[in-house]
Amino acid sequence: MSRTQLRRKAKRRRGGRFNPKQYNDLVISYGSISVRFVRELMFDLPITPVAARYRSFRSTMSLDLDREEQHLLSGAEGDGTALAMRIVACAARVLQAENLTPIHAAHIDGCLYHGDSGVLFAERLVALGARVRVPTTLNVGAIDLLHGDRDRLEPAAKDMARRLMNAYVAMGAKPTWTCAPYQAGHRPRRGEDVAWGESNAVAFCNSVLGARTNRYGDFLDICAAITGRAPRTGLHLPENRVATVLVDATGIPQPYWNQDIAYPVLGTWLGHVVGERVAAIEGIGHPSEDQLKALGAAAASSGAVGLFHVIGTTPEAPSLEVAFGNRPPSEVIRLDPSTLENVRLTLSSVRLEAGDAVNAVAVGSPHLSKAELLLLDRLLGNRQCAIPLYACTGRHVVNEFSAEDLRSFVDRGVILVADTCIVVTPILPRSSGVVVTNSGKFAHYTPSNTGYDVVFANFRDCIESAVTGSLQLTPSFPHAV
Repeated sequence: MSRTQLRRKAKRRRGGRFNPKQYNDLVISYGSISVRFVRELMFDLPITPVAARYRSFRSTMSLDLDREEQHLLSGAEGDGTALAMRIVACAARVLQAENLTPIHAAHIDGCLYHGDSGVLFAERLVALGARVRVPTTLNVGAIDLLHGDRDRLEPAAKDMARRLMNAYVAMGAKPTWTCAPYQAGHRPRRGEDVAWGESNAVAFCNSVLGARTNRYGDFLDICAAITGRAPRTGLHLPENRVATVLVDATGIPQPYWNQDIAYPVLGTWLGHVVGERVAAIEGIGHPSEDQLKALGAAAASSGAVGLFHVIGTTPEAPSLEVAFGNRPPSEVIRLDPSTLENVRLTLSSVRLEAGDAVNAVAVGSPHLSKAELLLLDRLLGNRQCAIPLYACTGRHVVNEFSAEDLRSFVDRGVILVADTCIVVTPILPRSSGVVVTNSGKFAHYTPSNTGYDVVFANFRDCIESAVTGSLQLTPSFPHAV
């Protein structure tokens, strides 16, 4: 059936309630399966063959809802909550979950503007009276609300982005606007079930905190927050959290793991090789929280890693035996130095020599912690940046600094970016060039999202490159080879 035929059918079924702009926004602009399910629920339209097949499948799948869940589904707590419960139940059937699990908290990724559909969906929930039932934080938006001049969004898009952010706040979510909520006070306890979006946050939540979440995408994340329920499947189940792959890193020289650059490299390799499986890593010592953050972010960007264990460090892996549930690994992978060096090279999209000109430096994906921003301040010292140095962080970190301290960053040429980052909204100048970064996530997304090439370097070399305006590489850096 063509789009024109679908539109006519929708108009016939909706009659005078048919809104052509809303139909176009919700039905035409998005094509992911999850959104098709949402629009089917919102308009009761079997719009695509996928939705039609799902409707048939839905009738054959049983989902056991408890009394509270049936109460929410009935509309007794409002139409917005009922809609959210229909979507959560819908997703649970797709995932073949037998029931739902109560959640203690949520982190919402759907507040980032990708088009009008998401805005209209969130505003409809608001209009229907939906409110979050659990503590809920918000991921980055498309606007830096602290520094209004950071982005290059067109006025109409900026207005829609602001409407989207406002809608989520109106539903009771906390306006944290960070991809690192775990460093903004949102730290669920080990064993708690939560519903988090944002891939790096999911990896950190599962791996470092020991809480339990799957990767919840747009729409489903807010629906879980509104209902306080999520499908009981995947990493919510203890049996799915046991490691199956052993990564033996004991063959890598220990000084390598003292460097910040090691963890995005390891994470990138882990995502490519392990994918969705759960790995336990042995031989990397006891990484800091920021190093584990970098590892998880790179692994979630290059693959689908939602949980990893570091033997002797992360909460569910005090020993090999515990990490693997007293079973032998299904696969053992021994890391060698040349493998990591090859991965490091792939994180740069262009080959440059030390001294070659570069256009900008970007750090802070995931958002810089207070410790990382203080390190930037110390490495920069009293020197002036020759090229823009974009430092992306959360407002929870910005608020830790005095106005005088923040002015000092600006005076030295540092461009502080809060609430968002350079790869999710247009911040870099409208041109092309080369960005130096220490972030595995920036290295992954910058070329496709911004048109800029990237050179991957350690944190110190990033700062030195910003000061000189040319690529600086430390010759004595202990690479894996």
